[in-house]
Amino acid sequence: MKILVVGGAGYIGSHMLKRFQDTDYEIEILDNLSTGFELNSQNYKLHNCDLSNKDHVYKILNENKYEAVMHFASSINVEESYSDPKKYYENNVINTLNLLNCMLELKILNFIFSSTAAVYGEPQNIPITEDEKISPVNPYGNTKAIIENVLKDYDKAYGFKYISLRYFNACGAHLDGSIGERHKPETHLIPLILQTASGRRENFTIYGDDYDTKDGTCIRDYIHVMDIAEAHLLSLENLMRTKKSDIYNIGNSQGFSVMEIFNLAEKITNTKISYEISARRKGDPTKLIADNKKIKNELNWSPKYSDLKTILMTAWKWEKYLSKSN
Repeated sequence: MKILVVGGAGYIGSHMLKRFQDTDYEIEILDNLSTGFELNSQNYKLHNCDLSNKDHVYKILNENKYEAVMHFASSINVEESYSDPKKYYENNVINTLNLLNCMLELKILNFIFSSTAAVYGEPQNIPITEDEKISPVNPYGNTKAIIENVLKDYDKAYGFKYISLRYFNACGAHLDGSIGERHKPETHLIPLILQTASGRRENFTIYGDDYDTKDGTCIRDYIHVMDIAEAHLLSLENLMRTKKSDIYNIGNSQGFSVMEIFNLAEKITNTKISYEISARRKGDPTKLIADNKKIKNELNWSPKYSDLKTILMTAWKWEKYLSKSN
């Protein structure tokens, strides 16, 4: 079976490629390399293409006869989505619609979508089930919620089948140390802490210590990137077998505060990490923890690498490699 991985040169997409190496799927990548890295393509065929160029997207899809598409290409910085919402609506909504509409014209009707826990906003219930009300509080979450609604409508009208995976906090690096998280600029908690530990960053900033939590810092559910990749593979297999659209949380069902992550990072790196407290960021909910029972029960998925020690040790191995190579 031939699969197109859109955004395959990025963080999560490249780990998906690693997971595909153990399968018989025929894989190709579509990426504009604006935030991804050509080295991440791991010798798979790479189509250098921007989703804003609908004619080019159509040509690639038409010539290569894919049976399914996985979509990882999104702008993901919550803070930036406030300052530059235009970028987010163009890339995450308009460009995704270009891809979906090309697929529809060519009758490629199987789609795995990278969504986000940000669609829940400030949830009423913790842990969060897939039935929780969709009420995003930032433009990034809005863009993902819009595409989820598009997918529901396309399924009803055109028989377009999809699985939408709502990630909680993707983190960690491949266990062999060959790929990991590398954003420019970096905005994610764990790499920012570890960059400070390695000396590539002078200071780590904790945004808010006055949340209603045990230590005042906000709580998140951290899920290893290879567990996310496994969820994608199981979702693809299920979608191709059942032709049934669905939505799943991908999380660990455990919450850790920023300070808990920070304290364990100091132990693992054996480093006293410099930090400062700053004001809360707009759009940061107090607590986000997944209820992952649905994907466990229906797809027989379970996180294998998402204990906090494994997450931080793999991320630290990757950070040491990056700090030496820079």
